[in-house]
Amino acid sequence: MSSSLPRIGLTPVPASPYDGRAPEVDGSLALDPRPLVWGPPGAVPDERKLRHLGQALAEVLAGRRPPETVADRLTERAYRELVKAGRMIDSRRPPFAGAPHIKEPRDGAIEMCLLVHCDPRSHVLAIRLERRGVQWLCTDFETA
Repeated sequence: MSSSLPRIGLTPVPASPYDGRAPEVDGSLALDPRPLVWGPPGAVPDERKLRHLGQALAEVLAGRRPPETVADRLTERAYRELVKAGRMIDSRRPPFAGAPHIKEPRDGAIEMCLLVHCDPRSHVLAIRLERRGVQWLCTDFETA
């Protein structure tokens, strides 16, 4: 007589994304210190890294993280705009970026938007990234 109950197995522990190094932590988010690199053209972006970038930008726009902590992930123009924008998200608690919605309008460009949960209201954060060599850099952002 065989049992029709599902079998439960152990889930393996995922490998650390930090290659044995401790993450750099500034504020509420640990950013991988390596640049955003996803391999050859057409490679699928790592959604977790994109969400972390969105989270970090939301924290900068909420005044909870210094902009210097994301400078290496933005073009010079986008970084100047981020510094000039200052605090655009008003929140009594730290912002929380949801899962990114990602589109690739052309090879070498990614556009994503995230819902940033704040108090008293949520915001939308749109980010455009472009491939520069093998690295992806934020070239523009917008929030509402």
